[in-house]
Amino acid sequence: MPREFSIAEKLDRLFTQVRAAGQGEISYMAVAEAIRAEQGIQISHTYIWQLRTGRRDNPTVQHLKGLAGFFGVPVAYFLDDDEARKIDGQLQLLRTLKDAQVTEIALRAADVSPSSRDTIGELVRKVWELERDRAKDGH
Repeated sequence: MPREFSIAEKLDRLFTQVRAAGQGEISYMAVAEAIRAEQGIQISHTYIWQLRTGRRDNPTVQHLKGLAGFFGVPVAYFLDDDEARKIDGQLQLLRTLKDAQVTEIALRAADVSPSSRDTIGELVRKVWELERDRAKDGH
């Protein structure tokens, strides 16, 4: 049975993976300010830091909603480990695509038929799966 992930581990993965290409990690202050301004949820940068470091581990549903909304994941990410694993895989793929600067592929694919775009997307997914499996095996 897979082990359970803490709120701190999940939040740390979001901070690590959810960011603009070429940008560093977003600050706790920026996250707190955005959650307050965009969602009207009162949360401090110190509290977010405490959650991420495991010093606090029982956030309110409201705070989880705010964090989930900011990072663009469903609240279930924090509550359901299976959902978190699925979303982590998607975030890792997205991060890999951003890091690989696939903009050129995307721009070229924009001029092909919908069925060809589906084929390109499937090929990219297959390559990613092969690379992920190779990395797990240590090759």
